[in-house]
Amino acid sequence: MKAVIFGIDLSGPGNTKESALVSFEIRKNSLQMITALEGVTDQTIHDAVVGRSANADVIVGIDAPLSYNPGGGDRESDRELRKQIMAKGMPPGSVMPPTLTRMAYLTLRGMAVSRFFENQPGKISIVEVHPAGSMALRGAPVGSIKEMKRSTRAKHTLLEWLEKQGLNGIDLSGYMSDHYIAACAAALAAWKWHLGKSVWIFKAEMPFHPYDFAC
Repeated sequence: MKAVIFGIDLSGPGNTKESALVSFEIRKNSLQMITALEGVTDQTIHDAVVGRSANADVIVGIDAPLSYNPGGGDRESDRELRKQIMAKGMPPGSVMPPTLTRMAYLTLRGMAVSRFFENQPGKISIVEVHPAGSMALRGAPVGSIKEMKRSTRAKHTLLEWLEKQGLNGIDLSGYMSDHYIAACAAALAAWKWHLGKSVWIFKAEMPFHPYDFAC
């Protein structure tokens, strides 16, 4: 059975216009883009993923906390990833505690979106990902990652870098947003996790942290 990779750059439930979803089919040593959507709602995400799971193995990389630390603050995985990406020159705020005020609604939505795949027919595998961390740890230009939200040049640089990692069909005639690029990087992280080739991974710890966190 063929396999389909989804990358989702999630936003909070009241700001779905800043959510993006991409999907790719695995083609030997590369990915071929199938879908690119922005402004996705929970229903759109559900329908896209479940629709593919009827005739393909589906791997979904979600850029959002999919659990929180009982008592608040960092999860152990957050602390470990922060150390790793700071060593590459990324700022410490690139990884924030899931219960931080500005993160809490994103965590709420991440947990909800991941959970509604659990009882669906077909094979759907879920992994929490960190697109910026995945790019930085794989050697993408850190300056471009930092400027991704503000700089068109940085977006072009990262798009070209992602293509060199094996993501085909992502150059959409000059169109790009930081959410789209983050979704593509989420798909890269999910693909490598599926292959057992993550550059960083924190394994699931049941029952509080039921998904791997990987870059």
